[in-house]
Amino acid sequence: MRYAAPLVAGRLQRRYKRFLADVTLDDGAALTCHCPNTGSMLGCAEPGLRVWLSASDRPGRKYRHTWEQVETREGVRVGIHTGRTNALVREAIDAGRLLPELGAAPAVRAEVPVPGAPMRADFRLEDADGVRYVEVKNVTAAVEAGIALFPDAPSSRGVRHLEVLTGLVRAGGRAALVFCAQREDATEVRPADAIDPAYGRALREAIAAGVEVLALGARVEEHGIRADRRLPVVCP
Repeated sequence: MRYAAPLVAGRLQRRYKRFLADVTLDDGAALTCHCPNTGSMLGCAEPGLRVWLSASDRPGRKYRHTWEQVETREGVRVGIHTGRTNALVREAIDAGRLLPELGAAPAVRAEVPVPGAPMRADFRLEDADGVRYVEVKNVTAAVEAGIALFPDAPSSRGVRHLEVLTGLVRAGGRAALVFCAQREDATEVRPADAIDPAYGRALREAIAAGVEVLALGARVEEHGIRADRRLPVVCP
């Protein structure tokens, strides 16, 4: 996934109201940008961190800039834009290399309602074996070296999604969950049990039921982000 134009660099002053952040650009200009991440952004939203923004001239936008990347205190570049995650996973599905379990599905649809459930799946894959619903989660938090954690804040919505996927599989269907860690230091993904124990329980239940739980690591670079490796999902 490549950005349409070069990113603008600056320093984070504060992130607030979930969707807003104040940034001072390298040229000294101060601005407010859109923050496309509803989580707590653990370790990624401290004042003073180096950040990169995209810019848009689309009419009707209240804030021209969108926060795309941050460099943590440890010097790790992280993609915080949750809206980029589906594009990364879609590229991996289409390539058929990093996610062979999902197959080279000839029919892929995005943002599809799950029949009879309060959820829109990120992808609906259809092949000769039938239909598979796929949910994608963006991972930015890592509190220990190499261990990426999800979620970074209690997520009743995430638990509900797992319950839907588990119900699909128990009813004879197919479902998958793909974590995408947009940070190059990630070596594995784990449930953040200390932050949201309910999510950890729901994830383990989904795995036991047969939901395919997969994870990708992505390299965050100046001109774009690319999923470049598989990561194990560890549930100790």
